[in-house]
Amino acid sequence: MLRLFAVPMMVAGMLVTFSSFSSIEKGKDKSQKDQPKTWKVDKMHSNLNFSVTHLVISEVDGSFKVYDGSISSTSDDFNNASIEFSVDVNSINTDNSMRDEHLKGDDFFNAATYPKMTFKSTSFKKVSGNKYVLTGDLTVRNVTKKASFDVVYGGTAKDGYGNTKAGFKATGSINRFDYGLKWNALTEAGGATVGADVALNFKLEFAMNK
Repeated sequence: MLRLFAVPMMVAGMLVTFSSFSSIEKGKDKSQKDQPKTWKVDKMHSNLNFSVTHLVISEVDGSFKVYDGSISSTSDDFNNASIEFSVDVNSINTDNSMRDEHLKGDDFFNAATYPKMTFKSTSFKKVSGNKYVLTGDLTVRNVTKKASFDVVYGGTAKDGYGNTKAGFKATGSINRFDYGLKWNALTEAGGATVGADVALNFKLEFAMNK
């Protein structure tokens, strides 16, 4: 009689053990899936460009050459990801050294006192398909205001060295007067020599940390 009960009890014990093991493995899988992946901006394949109107009739382009950026995301499509950037103001380049020095001065960035611009996201939401809206706190000259960007996610791919890369294009606009970039001179016709609105155009590639 004892032997008759022993077999079912052994089978039941094995099922309980297997069930417990499966639950633990599922828990591990979920925990690993919930761990955020971190990505670092690939500066060799990225650029931070801007443009502003000049004399109302044309535009001047520029860029920042020194910066750092990162993404932290728990989802493969980057929805709800956290994004941070830091830009060295002294790296501004408009292909004119005299103009660059003016931009670094107190009429504009005052790079000696405020050498960094920073951005920290508060929201990164998918709108549809590969289109997103990025919102966050942009700090320039120690002034922090909300800034929003339209973002197109280009997808992910592996490079020739086995690194996983992700590509994005972000566009937006800010009013420079909101951040204390106050210099203003009028043309003979009464228009602004330098426009108030600065168009931002960022092409970014990120590498996933291994």
